[in-house]
Amino acid sequence: MILKNRLNKGLTGLLAILALSSIYVSPALAQSGRYGNWHMGRWMMDGWGMGGFGMIFMILFWGLIIVGVVSLIRWLIQTTDSKSHSGDGTGFKAMDILKERYAGGEIARDEFETMKKEILR
Repeated sequence: MILKNRLNKGLTGLLAILALSSIYVSPALAQSGRYGNWHMGRWMMDGWGMGGFGMIFMILFWGLIIVGVVSLIRWLIQTTDSKSHSGDGTGFKAMDILKERYAGGEIARDEFETMKKEILR
């Protein structure tokens, strides 16, 4: 539980850092005139680059990447939690089998009590 809380706080902090860095860095990367008039530089689409579409596509791209990473981490947390709790259900299944054997007359009461203590241990 503590590990899960720390992981959630760390993930939230990482997402905040990525969001802020994309907001602060994107205008610097999108400025025209920094190309030195080569590689189509400022003449691409009349000096506007891809216009607003470039920024929208960049936000969508990074949003999908972040959502994918968060989904992967949550899936990993859920699968490790389910594996760690899978041992809990086996004791109940064993107890049901033991009760059926006792009810069917296969084992005596002493054996039933001894096995019950072993299962519940």
